[in-house]
Amino acid sequence: MTRPAIPDARRPHALQTLFNLRREEIGPVLIAALFFFCVLTALMLLRPARDALGMERGIESIRWLFIGTALVTLAVNPLFGWLVSRLRRLQFISATYGFFVLSLAGFWGLLMFAPGAIGERSGQVFFVWFSVFNLFVTMVFWALLADRFTSDQGKRLFALISVGGTLGAIFGPWLTSRLAEPLGTPSLLLVAGGFLLLALAMAWLLVHVAPDRAGTDASAATAAPADESERIGGSAWAGLRAVFRSPYLTGIAGYILLMTILATFVYFTRLQMVAQVADDMDARAALLGNIDMWTQVAVLALQLTLTGKIIQRFGLGVALAILPVATALGFIGLAIYGSFVVLVLLEATNRAVQRGITRPAREALFTVVGREEKYKAKAFVDTFVYRAGDVAGAQTEGALGRLGFAMGGLVSVVVPLALVWAALALWLGRAQARRSPEPASPDGARAG
Repeated sequence: MTRPAIPDARRPHALQTLFNLRREEIGPVLIAALFFFCVLTALMLLRPARDALGMERGIESIRWLFIGTALVTLAVNPLFGWLVSRLRRLQFISATYGFFVLSLAGFWGLLMFAPGAIGERSGQVFFVWFSVFNLFVTMVFWALLADRFTSDQGKRLFALISVGGTLGAIFGPWLTSRLAEPLGTPSLLLVAGGFLLLALAMAWLLVHVAPDRAGTDASAATAAPADESERIGGSAWAGLRAVFRSPYLTGIAGYILLMTILATFVYFTRLQMVAQVADDMDARAALLGNIDMWTQVAVLALQLTLTGKIIQRFGLGVALAILPVATALGFIGLAIYGSFVVLVLLEATNRAVQRGITRPAREALFTVVGREEKYKAKAFVDTFVYRAGDVAGAQTEGALGRLGFAMGGLVSVVVPLALVWAALALWLGRAQARRSPEPASPDGARAG
């Protein structure tokens, strides 16, 4: 007996009900999620190795490495801006990812064949290099998504795409915890390079699998799709100038600056706790990998219950304000209890909010600016401003420690900063809504 066919129209309805995803968006979303999976797998493979190598000369040296990282990031931004101006989109993405893959191969060769000639200095160089690499590969990913999807799609789909990154952030530390001690830390570099090449392949697929801004509604479709044969053009310094000329972009920079300052407080607290329980480099890498893995499991569990819903129901402003509130509450809890378990819970909660809600909302802010700002201004904000926050956070945390302030002293700094951070989040949400394209205004993606 022939089984009655299920009407095909039910499938897109089910997808829209569960994930607010239209049928024509399935391909681009799956590719973007796999793209993010590869990027986060590579990064999280290397992050424990970065921390373990950086700690070879003690935690205090990491504070100065943050300053070096910020300076290198500032120097690299004009070069990236020049690539964006001179090359087509896929060309400068390929050049960026290809450079980092070759760098990984070079570090592997040095660590394997000349470890005695480099010693501790190699760990410091790798720490700075990875800190720059970390931000640029994720920045390029999100810039392409902001260019590839509309403002409406960003609000609906970026949280769903982020699940791919969370799975990669779980898989990467799991590989690190299994490979760090038996194979040695240098072997992780080649594995990460392989995932980065896969990520580059996903970038090409994301551009070519369907026309830009597929599945948009009539109002969003009024924006002209990107022509891959065209160069963005402009000056290498255009991104820096745009940030200081546009109150909107300045607000995004301020939000990221406050976020990284407070995240750095958590980072150094974790390093201090890990240093007390592990002395060997490979053992530290394995321990840090396990912490990251189980933290990301908690991230995924919370992310799947929150994906996209808060952004759509309450708007970007409220979504962005959740992280400042969660951070302040987490630090208060850490000051009261002060245990390693509470620290892991603080990290798990913050990462769940940051990756499940804040990051998609933050990236949706860039869907309403011009293409030049999507790549150049975003590069400056997501790299130099981010690392400047690291420096400010590291030096502030270190100064409080030298003055004898315990966790209570950190809380007295965190809570006021979190209030300013939350207020800025609400302002950004309203500003993004005003800049979103309306049916009568086809040019809704201008900066300023």
